[in-house]
Amino acid sequence: MGLVISTVQAAEAKVKAPDWALQTETGETIRLADFHGQPLILHFWATWCPYCKKVQPGLDALYQQYQEQGLAAVAISFREDDDATPGTVLKQRGISFKTAVQGEQVAALYGVRGTPTTLLIDSEGYLVYVTNTSDPNDEALITATKQLMKK
Repeated sequence: MGLVISTVQAAEAKVKAPDWALQTETGETIRLADFHGQPLILHFWATWCPYCKKVQPGLDALYQQYQEQGLAAVAISFREDDDATPGTVLKQRGISFKTAVQGEQVAALYGVRGTPTTLLIDSEGYLVYVTNTSDPNDEALITATKQLMKK
């Protein structure tokens, strides 16, 4: 059973983000450990998900706003059709996240039940925020990201 956690639990319990390693479409390996010491947006999504498409510009705007201060962002695609090309789709949408594919096991590890699910992980590797919002201007997500960057 995967880690199922609410934002309140994440903030109060100091839950460490489980480690993982996945590949991009081009075969590059991405690991959670690659982002040690950096705050991270971890976005679980699928190419067929209309709600993911809606929220991604807002997530990318947050990433762009805080990238110079060290914020990293990774999209993990899961539950895809066999012919899906998630990395290409995000590039076509103008989203600049690194994109890992075939993320079913990592989604299960984190207790992700559906798309979109976005987690914020602090620079020490702790989960601090979890949301399923599809609103690219969600005030709670914006506030949580600002708080993440103050740590």
